[in-house]
Amino acid sequence: MTRPVALVTGITGQDGSYLAEFLINKGYVVHGVIRRSSTFNTTRIDHLFRDPHEEDADLVLHFGDLTDGSSLRRILDVVQPDEIYNLGAQSHVRVSFDMPEYTVDTVGMGTLRLLEAIREMIDRTGKPVRLYQASSSEIFGSSKPPQSETSAFLPRSPYACAKVYAYYQVANYREAYGLYACNGILFNHESPRRGETFVTRKITRAATRIKLGLQKVLYLGNLAARRDWGYAGDYVEAMWLMLNQATPADYVIATGESHSVQEFVEEVFGLVDLDWREWVRVDPRYFRPTEVEDLRGDSTKARSMLGWTPRVGFRELARMMVDSDMILAKQEQVVASDLNHR
Repeated sequence: MTRPVALVTGITGQDGSYLAEFLINKGYVVHGVIRRSSTFNTTRIDHLFRDPHEEDADLVLHFGDLTDGSSLRRILDVVQPDEIYNLGAQSHVRVSFDMPEYTVDTVGMGTLRLLEAIREMIDRTGKPVRLYQASSSEIFGSSKPPQSETSAFLPRSPYACAKVYAYYQVANYREAYGLYACNGILFNHESPRRGETFVTRKITRAATRIKLGLQKVLYLGNLAARRDWGYAGDYVEAMWLMLNQATPADYVIATGESHSVQEFVEEVFGLVDLDWREWVRVDPRYFRPTEVEDLRGDSTKARSMLGWTPRVGFRELARMMVDSDMILAKQEQVVASDLNHR
């Protein structure tokens, strides 16, 4: 029996690694797109990788880039995927203000390049392909919560503007060419694999290091900003569910709860028995030029039509991330101790 084949852009990221695990467990062969660099950035998926010369290898990696349409067409020709998950992007919202052109090129134009490559492949081969596009709750911007599929898009960052562009291109290709394509409007989702520059991981990493005397202070931006935080491992299941329905549609994926950055700080520092007010400082450089104050998703459609529900709650998520980062902090402490005794 032929195994289904999935292609994942952004496979080395948080979501890409969880999705690859999920799909492999479902019996898929997973192909991932990685950017060429002088060093490998595959830490999150190293446990999945096997020698590609083995006939039953579950994971195969290809060099490519969303800024290079020719590489996307080449990879599609080689892989001939059944499903494509476009997770690749410059996804840090604050950084998008500093790198707006690059952000728009990867997030917005990158999605268009991929859509064109898919359309051309279907025209040549007649093979049906299904596309999942990673949209973002940031597209709602200043729209009042709770935000659903019918809420207004009021983006407030270069990243969010690019995601709105990508959203409408996906919808247009679906309507114009009959492409099975879905926008997954995922609200914030975190995990121990979250990058250390993203606020939740920055907080859990700092709290555990401060607890062990490895760090003295944590600098943060807007503590009042509220977000709907879920667990990335839960959210990748929703991506797969979207591509396994009779007809394509767009869905909000969220927990329905919002918490402030300060609440997350309080929860995390409480887990390591520290008073956060002694260790946290506000630095204006981390404020965005235009802030998104409150995101809280209404995922009624996904719950009713996909049968999806989040399993990990806010406090469990914080505990999961703290436990993981405490292990890293203890390892760092051992290394620091060894260096001091040399």
